[in-house]
Amino acid sequence: MKTRKEIITLCYAAVSVAMSFVLSFVEIPVGFQGGSINFVMIPLIVFAVYRGGLIWGLGAGAVFGTLKLLTGSSAVTWASILLDYTFAYAAVGLAGIFKGRKYGGILGALTGCVARFAVHFISGITIYAINAPSEVLGITTSSVLLFSFLYNIAYMGPNTVAAVVLSPVLGVAVTGFGSSARKTR
Repeated sequence: MKTRKEIITLCYAAVSVAMSFVLSFVEIPVGFQGGSINFVMIPLIVFAVYRGGLIWGLGAGAVFGTLKLLTGSSAVTWASILLDYTFAYAAVGLAGIFKGRKYGGILGALTGCVARFAVHFISGITIYAINAPSEVLGITTSSVLLFSFLYNIAYMGPNTVAAVVLSPVLGVAVTGFGSSARKTR
């Protein structure tokens, strides 16, 4: 019976990745070097918190990040490929730590978003430090740390708010429909 459960979980993961991929085409550009407000993390968070858990969430995030890179996104080096795409979106899967817990949707969304922000922040201070302009968001700075923080918070802040608000609502809808369907069989 475990195999059936794994196949169902794999299907949910595939649907979540597909939904995130479609949502990646609907974005509001922010900043000057990329970064956008979008809803791509929400299906990954809902899957990790309400269906898949930590391991499946990490996997779905990594698959989505890699797929996003392979379909036209740009990266500077192999390290930016790993950090900005594969690891950053895999980090969203950390939301799965809160699977089955009270306030799991809110805490999971917050954890996944903060983890993705941390990966992008590290990428900014290591890989993109040489490209850091002296002004970001109207603030003049020579600090790579401040540049990376301001640049990444400009798009991750609104994305986090959207994920924290929408993920629990959609997660309850997903679990509600799933549980009532099981009761009628």
